[in-house]
Amino acid sequence: MKNINIVAIVLAVVCSSAIDTYAKVKKLKPNLIVIMADDLGYADVGFNGCKDIPTPNIDRIASEGVKFTNGYTSYSVCSPSRAGFLTGRYQQRFGFERNPQYCPDDPDMGLTTDEMTIAESLAQEGYQSTVIGKWHMGAHKATHHPLNRGFAEFFGHLGGGHRYFPEELTIKDSYAISGEHDSYRTWIMRNHTPEKTSKYLTDEFSDEAVSFIKRHANEPFFLFLSYNAPHGPLQATDEYLQRFPDIKDTKRKTYAAMVSALDDGVGRVLETLEELAIDDNTIIFFLSDNGGPETKNASDNGPLREGKSSHYEGGYRVPFAMRWKSQVDATVYDFPISSLDIFATISALAKSPINKNKPLDGVNLIPYVTGNSNKAPHQYIYLRKFDQQRYCVRDGDYKLVMHNNGKTKELYNLSEDIGEQNNLADKMPEKVKQLELILNEWTSELIDPTFLGLIHSEARKKQGRKAK
Repeated sequence: MKNINIVAIVLAVVCSSAIDTYAKVKKLKPNLIVIMADDLGYADVGFNGCKDIPTPNIDRIASEGVKFTNGYTSYSVCSPSRAGFLTGRYQQRFGFERNPQYCPDDPDMGLTTDEMTIAESLAQEGYQSTVIGKWHMGAHKATHHPLNRGFAEFFGHLGGGHRYFPEELTIKDSYAISGEHDSYRTWIMRNHTPEKTSKYLTDEFSDEAVSFIKRHANEPFFLFLSYNAPHGPLQATDEYLQRFPDIKDTKRKTYAAMVSALDDGVGRVLETLEELAIDDNTIIFFLSDNGGPETKNASDNGPLREGKSSHYEGGYRVPFAMRWKSQVDATVYDFPISSLDIFATISALAKSPINKNKPLDGVNLIPYVTGNSNKAPHQYIYLRKFDQQRYCVRDGDYKLVMHNNGKTKELYNLSEDIGEQNNLADKMPEKVKQLELILNEWTSELIDPTFLGLIHSEARKKQGRKAK
């Protein structure tokens, strides 16, 4: 009996040690937080020179980590850009090149199930993942809901935007409507259950982010904090508006207040990570989903040409920063990088699987931002806008722009002409030909859009009004 007891004690010690070792190994996998603003201007954060809207918390990510001066999204409007981020692949490869219509009855109106999402990959390595805020990947319950795309939790709205004041959210069932306009007024969904909220929406999402981090602090997690701010409608509380007495333009003042609320939320996330002593092992990315639509929401893209939806730099070159305190020193990184790189980075670190038949277009950024590689992460950055027949490719400092069915070709040296004002196409015809061949090779790998977009439903509405 005595020997049995000794054996039992030894086994208990061994098992306890094994459990502790497993827990430590499990926790070595870095947490991932992606904070994505919606329609934020390139020059509307302090780390890109903003003067009238303080963003101290967002700026911390850049000052304590990596400020990317040439950070791009994969598209210049919301939904395709987000599809690229979630899959780590240019979304034109799988036909996602339009903002989808809000159609809860259409299983094809959104992100195809043939593509693996970052959450589906990380789930296979024990990550708990959530989307908080805007989804915009389709509204079909059985096909497109975040819980069917690798996420364990969801607190947000399915459509492309939302109203911010709780008293304006008057539609309980998100699946009982059809149309983008009504989707802005739905209750917020917790997983599949509608929930009546009581706070300004940006604050609700910040609260939920803090809650998620606290609940999952002892296991690897992926938090996609997908703010719909400062996307329209322009709405802010008096608390946030009062912070900007010197901004006289009403639209810019409301926009500033919305950005300030978002920055407060970022601060709460950073504070929570510190309180739980997990900030050293958490990678944080901050970016906008596309450039600011300057005339619509009073955003400011600074020196960049045009804005949201454009094929010029203002459309898809965005405020972009990353922090991983224990591994990456504070630095400014000037080579072009992409939102597609986020999936590739965390997959490499977590050793999570990818679909070998559908390789990622992004790369693991860590060797580059730590100085272990002095090469550029990407030789080329691409953009295609199918409905407008506009194409771009950036190769080093040079960028080729093609539109008007390929008849108009523009060439810019972005290192000297960030505002794309000096067209060099006539002076450098050989460079134009070289980049056109590169662009054509890439577009040959793409497919046409697989669903009608929001632009088509809006066109039908206009035709109907004219008929009346």
